[in-house]
Amino acid sequence: MAHPALPTPDLEASLAALHEAGFAWARSCCQGDPDLAADVLQTTYVKILAGNARFAGRSSFRTWLFGVIRLTSLELQRRGGRELPFDADTDAESGDASAELEVIRAEEHEALRAALGRLPDRQREVLHLVFQQEMTIAEAAGVMGVSLGSARVHYERAKKRLRALLVAGGHGRRTGQAPGDLEE
Repeated sequence: MAHPALPTPDLEASLAALHEAGFAWARSCCQGDPDLAADVLQTTYVKILAGNARFAGRSSFRTWLFGVIRLTSLELQRRGGRELPFDADTDAESGDASAELEVIRAEEHEALRAALGRLPDRQREVLHLVFQQEMTIAEAAGVMGVSLGSARVHYERAKKRLRALLVAGGHGRRTGQAPGDLEE
């Protein structure tokens, strides 16, 4: 039994409330390209407002919206849209920190970005949804269109692989720790 669609004012308010998080997710789906992410989000909104994608109430609105964004991103990329560079803005945080600390932060940020870029898509997606969007693994599974068990496997493998990549690159290593040793 399909649940009634949200009335247009409620739908627009719900989309507005989730716009910032939706853009962050779209950007993740587009490998950091803010222009392509904006295109994906706009196309998603058009689909929803035109009634081509309807919220049926089988999940939370947020989970459903993120699923539509993900599928829209895949559609646009499949159509041969633009080439997707992974370079995201990596401006160092400004503040009272010393120049040396800023360099260290920038290097760590770059190492993390590079390591995330080496993960398989599903692993990168589940980490983004859980850590950046603060979703549960079950919610992430709904967005990704996979079973909860599959999402858990992707999540655990992603954490293990990310840790190994960072340690192999010399990041996240404790003093006296051998390069091959993983932190727990």
